[in-house]
Amino acid sequence: MGVTTRSGSAVAAAVTTLILAVLAVAVSVLTTPPAGDAQPAGEVRRIGFLAGGSATVTPRTVEAFRQGLRELGWVEGQNLVIDYRFAEGRLERLPDLAAELVRLKAEVIIAGPTPAAVAAKKATGTIPIVMWAVGDPVGLGLIASLARLGGNVTGVSFSVGQGSVGKGLQLLKETVPKVHRVAVLSNPANPSHASAIGDVKGAARSLGVELQLVEARSASELDGAFAAMAKERAAAVLVVTDTVFLLHRARLADLTTKNRLPSMHGIAEYVEAGGLMSYGASGSYFVRRAASFVDKILKGAKPADLPVEQPTRFELAINIRTAKALGLTIPPSVLLRADQVIGE
Repeated sequence: MGVTTRSGSAVAAAVTTLILAVLAVAVSVLTTPPAGDAQPAGEVRRIGFLAGGSATVTPRTVEAFRQGLRELGWVEGQNLVIDYRFAEGRLERLPDLAAELVRLKAEVIIAGPTPAAVAAKKATGTIPIVMWAVGDPVGLGLIASLARLGGNVTGVSFSVGQGSVGKGLQLLKETVPKVHRVAVLSNPANPSHASAIGDVKGAARSLGVELQLVEARSASELDGAFAAMAKERAAAVLVVTDTVFLLHRARLADLTTKNRLPSMHGIAEYVEAGGLMSYGASGSYFVRRAASFVDKILKGAKPADLPVEQPTRFELAINIRTAKALGLTIPPSVLLRADQVIGE
């Protein structure tokens, strides 16, 4: 049987040809434009994230925003840089933090809740701002109207007039029918709370409920606020959603339990910390929707052309463990409507 052999030079030539072919395929794959709306390779965009709270206290909010961006093709550390600025509950810091993001030349600033959005708007009239969880953006001058936004702000609002706050009072009254005097805890440093209180007053008139308006600007004022409630014999408390209150939600839960006050809040994080009930859209919902606005703006859309969204789904959360501690039985008509029941 004959054996066919190749010279060393012929083998080397064949190997070289094979290597060149493989490299050509690899280069073709790497340089082929990605399908869909993926961003051009090597292009990195910069946005700013301004919040009144803390990343360590509300990590789900930040992660929900990142996840919303990832689903749209924006990956932090790859094609996106996010400069985070958190006021840690000290709302007076927000103007300086907003100014920092302007100096860093953020292409878009995501700001929320309300005090952060107001600070961002005051810091720039040109950089697009995407607000989230903002109450009464028209009344605060962030946008001209829902039909004609004008300016550089768009995003997701709680609602015009914060109608969900009044609904919360209605649910609280339905849960504790004998309650006739309800304390309303608000933060006068939050520019959206005046609108929220107006909404609660309207609901109180229709429900035959007497309100006691109580204020607290910081955690150091909470004890005094609850002492005032006890003095006036409030039988329940409605806490208007606020960054400072959210940061100290465990303290709020302890105070409501200690004073045997059924409590209504705006988001479920309060209930998870020991509050009785909450009614409203989730914080994660707001930032995930905000991510879609950021995506559109980075792709060339103008804020004035993107209508402000309002949540269409509101969730009811109830803490059964807290109800038992207060000696309450949640009516079946309320319990059956709950989206989240804690402590069963």
